[in-house]
Amino acid sequence: MTRLMNSLSRPDRPRPALTYREVGATRTPETLPEGYHHLRHSAVVGHGRAAFEAAGAAVTTWRMHRATGARFLADADRAASGVVVEISTGIGRLRLGAPCTVIWTAYEDDRIGFAYGTLTGHPECGEESFIVHLEPDGTVRFAVTAFSRPSAWYTRLGGPVIPLFQRAYAQHLGRTLRRLVRT
Repeated sequence: MTRLMNSLSRPDRPRPALTYREVGATRTPETLPEGYHHLRHSAVVGHGRAAFEAAGAAVTTWRMHRATGARFLADADRAASGVVVEISTGIGRLRLGAPCTVIWTAYEDDRIGFAYGTLTGHPECGEESFIVHLEPDGTVRFAVTAFSRPSAWYTRLGGPVIPLFQRAYAQHLGRTLRRLVRT
């Protein structure tokens, strides 16, 4: 378990702070804040109510993120406002952690998912949402919406390559969720 997750279990320690001001902006993906790189990606992952519910459960119980091969830690079993998560990749001392907190959730009849925002220590600053939609024709669509900019020297150094990695990860999430819904 990482230092962040260990520190959360200690009530005498303050919780890490959000690193951006536009909290909740991914609720309205059409109007993302200026001054950030914007990411919008969607993929069809199934069809029908059963596929929608399976996809929604995989997203909100972290199963989708964990199935990508990334290390995913959370201080709760399900997405809820205030839950702290950390996604990391790499090995040993070369592991790069990205701490976030859930900003908002959607548990609706035709929309399930959540958004998380970056905390101190994340290599980027911004917000990202992961939403499953049940469209009127029964199509189940997964959408990733994000706004971010570098907050660490190595992400600033990465320049235009970082958004390419973010898009590739969003596409990987869509493929992973499609596979989870089918099984």
